[in-house]
Amino acid sequence: MSTWNASTMKDEISRAAEHLLQGGIILYPTDTIWGIGCDATDPGAVERIYRIKERFDRKSMLVLMDSLSMVEDYVESIPSAAYEVMEIATRPTTIIYPAARNLAPNLVAGDGSIGIRIPDDPFCLGLIGTTGRPIVSTSANISGNPPPQLFGEIVPEIILAVDYAVDWRRKEGSPATPSTVIKIDGEGRTTVLRP
Repeated sequence: MSTWNASTMKDEISRAAEHLLQGGIILYPTDTIWGIGCDATDPGAVERIYRIKERFDRKSMLVLMDSLSMVEDYVESIPSAAYEVMEIATRPTTIIYPAARNLAPNLVAGDGSIGIRIPDDPFCLGLIGTTGRPIVSTSANISGNPPPQLFGEIVPEIILAVDYAVDWRRKEGSPATPSTVIKIDGEGRTTVLRP
């Protein structure tokens, strides 16, 4: 595939979505770094990602959603502080909401919170829209190792462990950075966990 265009991206979204809807694991480009993903409502798929990453501490993983209306389906309520954060954000921002619901139980943190980002990325938005599901996005690395900034930095063990590695944007040469992470508690107080 040498010509990358909207049609090619659509084909890649269809392939990746098919794997997600069958409980599969994908390796895909996000609005930040490359991620390992699955249907965020599927506990079996979430468990497989923990195994692929050799992550045994069960730290929660973040989820991509395509709109605030989707977020409303997966958290008890959206604090007003979240709207304020999104209004002023100038780069990709993950918000940790206090009370998750309707997601795979093994994805949610021990305190009931969940990190969610609405990406400004046509591939991710197309993937979420096609599946109609929130999608896990966790860095494509073995736990404890630095997250890869480019596709070429992803170790073979990760690529071989997933069901589908997306071709879209593999050749990009600009290093990516993880999102800002802001936690909002039940009283609406915000804490910046990663600037």
